[in-house]
Amino acid sequence: MTTRQVRKRCEALVSALDLPSPFSIDALVHQLSVQRGRPIHIHTVPIGSAISACGLWIATSTHDTIYVEEKTTRFHQEHIILHEVAHILWDHRFSDQESLGALTTLLPSISPDLIKRLLTRTNYTTGQEQEAELVASLIHATARTRAPSPSTGVRGVLEAALGIRG
Repeated sequence: MTTRQVRKRCEALVSALDLPSPFSIDALVHQLSVQRGRPIHIHTVPIGSAISACGLWIATSTHDTIYVEEKTTRFHQEHIILHEVAHILWDHRFSDQESLGALTTLLPSISPDLIKRLLTRTNYTTGQEQEAELVASLIHATARTRAPSPSTGVRGVLEAALGIRG
């Protein structure tokens, strides 16, 4: 598939999403949980120290869990979550041994047989990783263009100080 075809597929996926308004990662994850009929849990962990990844998605028979690097910026964490959400939306599957190694390292008490899918974000050379990365960027860009204009004056300064607006 060409780069142009991948981009068109990803743009079609994002344009079909009913992004929450106002947009937040939590609202999107909650909405996706409801649509899928199964909870999605998000946890931060020092992933980089265990494996060479910033995020991963584990799907069991009852729920999805997204693990995100805790030692990075909030913006980067949100992007990682969106990347893993993209894997969920595409229903991507894993195929490498590093994923099983990551599972054993991070979750030694869980049998790999109980896990249906585990995706680690280690590079962007595979088609699945490129799709997930592009969808994450497109969701962020779409949400930003739909966001209300930031307040000005004292209100804008207060919103920025409180983390309501960037």
